[in-house]
Amino acid sequence: MAVKGILQGLSRKVNGDTSAAGQNGYAVSDAKLRLAVLDDFERAGIGWIWATDPDGKLIYISSEAAARFDLPMQELIGRPFTSLFEMDTDNPGERSDRSLNFQLKAHNKVQDLTVRFALGRQRDADRQIWLSVSGFPKFDSSNKFEGYRGSANDISVEYERKLVDSRMAEYDSLTGLANRHYMNRRLESIIGAFKSAKRSCALMMLDLDKFKRVNDTMGHPAGDALLVQVAERLRGIVGNRGEIGRLGGDEFQIILPDLDDRGKLGELANKIIQILSQPYPIDEKRAIIGTSVGIAITPYDGVEREELIRSSDLALYAAKNGGRGQFRFYSEDLKDEEEERELLLEDLRIGLESGELTLGYQPVVQASDNTVVCLEALMRWEHAERGPVSPELFIPVAEETDLINPLGEWALNQACKDALEWPATVRVAVNVSAVQFSNPEFPDVVANALAHSGLAPDRLELELTESVFVGDSETTEQIFSDLKKIGVRLALDDFGTGYSSLSYLRSAPFDKIKVDRTFVDSCTQKDQNSAKIIAAIIGLSSALGMETTVEGVEAFDQLEVVRKKGAKLIQGFLYSAALPQHDVLRLVASGEFKIKPEGPEKYRPERRSVFRRIGLIHDDHRYDVVMRNLSITGALVEGLLGVPVDTPVVLDLGAGQLVVGTVSRTENSEIAVEFETPLVSDGAGGLCTRHRISPYALALAGMPLTALAPGDYPHDKMIDGPKSAPQFIQVAVGGQSKAA
Repeated sequence: MAVKGILQGLSRKVNGDTSAAGQNGYAVSDAKLRLAVLDDFERAGIGWIWATDPDGKLIYISSEAAARFDLPMQELIGRPFTSLFEMDTDNPGERSDRSLNFQLKAHNKVQDLTVRFALGRQRDADRQIWLSVSGFPKFDSSNKFEGYRGSANDISVEYERKLVDSRMAEYDSLTGLANRHYMNRRLESIIGAFKSAKRSCALMMLDLDKFKRVNDTMGHPAGDALLVQVAERLRGIVGNRGEIGRLGGDEFQIILPDLDDRGKLGELANKIIQILSQPYPIDEKRAIIGTSVGIAITPYDGVEREELIRSSDLALYAAKNGGRGQFRFYSEDLKDEEEERELLLEDLRIGLESGELTLGYQPVVQASDNTVVCLEALMRWEHAERGPVSPELFIPVAEETDLINPLGEWALNQACKDALEWPATVRVAVNVSAVQFSNPEFPDVVANALAHSGLAPDRLELELTESVFVGDSETTEQIFSDLKKIGVRLALDDFGTGYSSLSYLRSAPFDKIKVDRTFVDSCTQKDQNSAKIIAAIIGLSSALGMETTVEGVEAFDQLEVVRKKGAKLIQGFLYSAALPQHDVLRLVASGEFKIKPEGPEKYRPERRSVFRRIGLIHDDHRYDVVMRNLSITGALVEGLLGVPVDTPVVLDLGAGQLVVGTVSRTENSEIAVEFETPLVSDGAGGLCTRHRISPYALALAGMPLTALAPGDYPHDKMIDGPKSAPQFIQVAVGGQSKAA
């Protein structure tokens, strides 16, 4: 108010004051006193005065302002007033929709507008100057604009405090990432802006696997330290491609504007999973976690914020319940996975009690003479209604509860009992969950299984992954020591997939290393180093006096490579899948316990057998066909006659997925189609297109503007004008033909 009063007094002096105070000669008429009061005001640091000419250039500014800006007065006078500040600065909690520049050009009154000083040689480079600027336009008696008269206050201290308060309200104090409130507001803003522009935005939801175990075994401070490291790794992975938030606990979210390429999204998700799964150093210990990722994309999977979040949540639940350490894209057929998980857990409890679970045994053979030296016990669950349930589905569910301990104890007892009927030269390998291993009573469980079955300890091999090293290292070392005293053998499974596996070999008494199958899958490819890595692991294992098993061998070309690299023990479908106990006993009874390799000469990526009705589009016609198999690069479809080789076609896989391809082979009504662009993984063991037809485009074709439902869209509606005659004859699969 003091600043405004002085300015008004100066204005009256310039324009002529006819007030009573002016008439009776009161102090207002004393120019010297007036200037003295103004000087006192400016020196007091309460604020400073500024004035511009009609062109917006400074004609006056308080000397105290020049000193505060650390600029000589001659550099300020004559400069455009607006050039002193950065425009469009936000007030914490209240945005100014009109910049200072706009207000001055419109000759509007300016009232307490917050701006940031943009010039000068500030003594403290880390501190910024924030000002509250006010001013009013001055006009002469003919209403001609003469410039602005105004004031400003330095509000840097108060404003910085507001910024801190605002940041605390929108950012996570532990990791420095945005919080749920900010991410919701940001996602709402992006989706709203992108709707009109018909742009896409991907949303990733992340959940840390086994984080609770770190809190329980290492303490909450260790859990906090881990979350900080997770945030740092996410920043390094995502960079400037998106915005990262921590929603609370071990939940994270990533917003990725203008990204709908499911190939790139899958690559990013896999990179996140891989890097977040590497060990975390905490207080001279190691913590190991994993992560699961759910992905949804607007407008395909939702056109509102709530829809997109729900879709990514459902995809995350599917990733977690599908075995963890995986990503999933949202699809319309996803169920309420949380409810499904609870039903699965209850069914598993019942199944364990009622004897629905069995063990299958996959042979490990000697490469030199095909003799079986070990059988790995693998759990099998045949549910009365669900049918066969994969261990990748039910083991993670059991690990989240105490059920993993009785489940693991049952498997251990059954495997020891079954192995007693095998030749004494054949060992049995049993997988041990990290949750089982961390139980201090686990060595007693092992000892009891051996005692009850009568199996020699050196015939039992316990397969462990590096996740057993999470938590208290002293407890881990004690369990290792107790197991070695019992006399069982220890194997490190999935070797080579973690950065710190070498340190485990130094610190734990392993007898065997199992080379992960991911190296075998690509060992025959020239542009991969997998064969060299296999050779290096075998050499390292031999130098340490350990055995090595190479797992996942499925074709003779892979067998040839791993043999040349020194593999002595081999496991994989080329020799045998897991066998029930009665088949094992039949082989044993036949004489020598040997299995000859049988299978394809060359390994090729899996071609999935399917029976699925899809659409095939050629010119302006859409035909109904059945897809028999599908791979990354092509498909086999059935249902059309008369299709020449090299015919360009488009396969409509539904849900907006169109695949451009060329007919490479025909035989009767079967057509082989080679894709122009390879498909990508959908994270669930299936394949999908990188891109989809936008619902906005489908809306133009007569479809409602909603997230796409599964199925075929009406291609015919997108064709304008008369249609040509169909060129091919459509036949019903099974032999009954019909007109196209």
